Amino acid sequence: MNKTSYQIVALTFALSLLLVLDGCAREPSSPAGFRLPDGNANTGRETFLYMHCHQCHTVSGDEFPIVAGEAPPYVQLGGPVTKVKTYGELVTAIINPSHKLAPAYAEDVVSEDGESKMPVYNEFMTVQELIDLVAYLQNRYEVVAPPYDYRIYPY
Repeated sequence: MNKTSYQIVALTFALSLLLVLDGCAREPSSPAGFRLPDGNANTGRETFLYMHCHQCHTVSGDEFPIVAGEAPPYVQLGGPVTKVKTYGELVTAIINPSHKLAPAYAEDVVSEDGESKMPVYNEFMTVQELIDLVAYLQNRYEVVAPPYDYRIYPY
């Protein structure tokens, strides 16, 4: 075999492997291909207020009316993070709040019996309200480098 033949065989093998791996990743529960339309961040802020999310959440860089009564845990949304908050993570946090509990808070503050204290709004929230709310929240996160103490070695 000459050099060109080896390249064709290698390319064919690589493409075949890519197709096999792509086919394996597509399980019925795979999020591949999932994407809702773009939302309106301003309308999402209105949804945040309408759904009374500000009773338990604060949003970095935004102020909301004070809610009378007992002070809830006020789980912070937005602000500096060291990892991108993906579209899928935000949608999941809203429609399935028990999927992943806020790690920065004591478990008894944000959950009861391992389930999130956040109400599930799936029967009340429209898809449009969901996509607008995600558009609003996604703009509130700022990805920053994680803190690290760099040591400078003498030469």
